[in-house]
Amino acid sequence: MGKGMIIKRALAALALAALAACVSYPTEKQGVVDQRPQISFRVGDADTDARVIVDGLDMGRVGDFAENKAALRVLPGTHQLTVQAGTKVLVSEKFYAADGVSRTFNLHGADQ
Repeated sequence: MGKGMIIKRALAALALAALAACVSYPTEKQGVVDQRPQISFRVGDADTDARVIVDGLDMGRVGDFAENKAALRVLPGTHQLTVQAGTKVLVSEKFYAADGVSRTFNLHGADQ
């Protein structure tokens, strides 16, 4: 085998390697949309440290679920919501939440 033939084969191998590097395989991206209902609070002058209690479980501070900041996801169904600042109850409401629904509770003037 001559020197020219070796060079041709080497160039052919390099060309095939370069073509193989240019091939992109199809990709697929999947995601799951969270359709659980969510609640948030329009706090205004209300105490942002007041506690959010859903069905007897303390879920955190009202400020953690302020409107346009974050929301609390709940399971679909009927729930008892209580917002409490110390011993003072700001909100006590039974509500129904369906899949994909966002509900905002108003705490403006809750002390009136």
